[in-house]
Amino acid sequence: MKSQQPDNQVNLLIAIVLSMVVLLGWSYFFATPQMEAERARQARENSTTVKPNQPAAAIPSTPDASPTASKPATRELALGASPRIAIETPSLRGSISLKGAAFDDLSLLKHHETVDPKSPNIVLFSPLSEVGGYFARMGWAGASGKPVKLPDSETVWTAKTPGPLTPTAPVTLEWANGEGLTFRRVVSVDENYMFSIADEVENKSAGDIALQPFARIFRFGAPKIPAVWIQHEGLLGVPGNAGLQEITFHNATTEPPAKFEGKTGGWLGITDKYWASAIIPDQKIAYNATLVGEPAKDANHLPLFLAEFEAAPTVVAAGSVASVKTQLYAGAKRASLIEKYAEDLGIEKFDLMIDWGWFYFLTKPMNHALTWLYGILGNFGFAILALTVFVKLLFYPLANKSYESMAKMKKLQPQMEAMRERFKDDKPRMQQELMQLYQKEKINPAAGCLPILVQIPVFFALYKVLFTSIDMRHAPFIGWIKDLSAPDPTSIFNLFGLLPYAVPDFLHIGVWPIIMGMTMWVQMQLNPPQPDPIQQQIFSWMPLMFTFLLATFPAGLVIYWAWNNILSILQQYYITKKQGAEIHLMANVRRTFAPVLRLFGQSSETKG
Repeated sequence: MKSQQPDNQVNLLIAIVLSMVVLLGWSYFFATPQMEAERARQARENSTTVKPNQPAAAIPSTPDASPTASKPATRELALGASPRIAIETPSLRGSISLKGAAFDDLSLLKHHETVDPKSPNIVLFSPLSEVGGYFARMGWAGASGKPVKLPDSETVWTAKTPGPLTPTAPVTLEWANGEGLTFRRVVSVDENYMFSIADEVENKSAGDIALQPFARIFRFGAPKIPAVWIQHEGLLGVPGNAGLQEITFHNATTEPPAKFEGKTGGWLGITDKYWASAIIPDQKIAYNATLVGEPAKDANHLPLFLAEFEAAPTVVAAGSVASVKTQLYAGAKRASLIEKYAEDLGIEKFDLMIDWGWFYFLTKPMNHALTWLYGILGNFGFAILALTVFVKLLFYPLANKSYESMAKMKKLQPQMEAMRERFKDDKPRMQQELMQLYQKEKINPAAGCLPILVQIPVFFALYKVLFTSIDMRHAPFIGWIKDLSAPDPTSIFNLFGLLPYAVPDFLHIGVWPIIMGMTMWVQMQLNPPQPDPIQQQIFSWMPLMFTFLLATFPAGLVIYWAWNNILSILQQYYITKKQGAEIHLMANVRRTFAPVLRLFGQSSETKG
């Protein structure tokens, strides 16, 4: 019969191949596209070239969406094409267009296009122009057969207060239709990203009027970089009890509209990787909602995306006033802030604006833990290191038993080898004798895999946090790491920037990936050499392969892995020494570098 060694060899090869497939697939589908996407994003943000695209026609046929005869060529020209009232808050800078009363000009003061704090602020909302448009509108639609003159996208409102709109100074807009209806809008904003819009209709006509309040977010054009599967970008929302709805930019233009009728509570919006906008109806009134996209008609047009709701009709009796309140969120997807809005304002499932992924039960608390540690340490890199220590402490009992089991198995290695040799022709008997030995010594042979199994979900959860969390964007560590959410920018193949040439992406092997690979190699040297030469060769090459694979991962994740390796080395060294088992580190290092030492020795003798 076959000996146990070939079976172990096959199992080892299968495990390594599967691990490499997972990491290669992860690198190909997620890590590399992320790095390319970030470079494309930076190139786009640093570019000042204006593309002569024309937006597609608006989807709804409601008054606020009527197309203009011509569109300004640039954002700047579009901003100057209508009177405006300024917005000035600690987080936002922009203006409200008095023409159409649109929220179409917002920049995020706390976020920049690049890591350079002097780079331009992120622009979120823009008016309709040849290069696109991203804006929100609220208003009233007629709900009866009787024609009513209502404010639309061409209506110029009167500012009853001079502005600017600040957290302590709301603004009031007004427009009369000349037929007995006066429309008033009071807009207020907090210090972050939430607007409150109180719309009021005063009916001084002779009869009752039925009106239907609505709110819409229009976006002409999708992000210029490809979306990555790990995070949702596109239309989203929680329309009442329909649950979370996520429609990618691509699917929105190829699938039928998503319609929801008679819903109460929730919200609707459009999201990018780090930024989002959302319209929030009164959480107690019924409404119909739509999430829809329209593909570009041709190369000279842009696709259009729309998130909208229309509330139930309101009858405004003659001589009375009707009002409705809507909220608009437009800003960065900061988890703590969004969760606070959900709690304080009673917005149903507003926290789902952030895509926590499958491991949300790990990702969400991990994000909060990192933010809390950052508040204490003042650096997200140090927060990652501290979190790694806490994770190690949390799983210490499990890892302790695992390393104890591994240490005991090292001590029993001679007996196990003798047993395999003795029963090499009787495999069932050999397995029986091995199991009796394990039971006698209280060893679980599968325990050695537990630290790796535990580390995998933590690894992916941290990857999700680093990739999606706005807190990690442009967060520096120390030295050359200016952005923990981006790969290490250095490469050994140009001596980490000392040589004046760029290297291909697959050769971007930075300092931290090299540190990670070295710590992985040292950790593997704590174990005895494999009896089979093929297995030993595989183990010898694994740190190098992982170094190349992880080089494209976010620097924060590579730092986590390297630091985790260091802690594992110390833990395994301590437990192995405590168990009285042999520590093979120095012997393995001497054996590995023996040929090099002999070569240098021979060279010295030759020179002598």
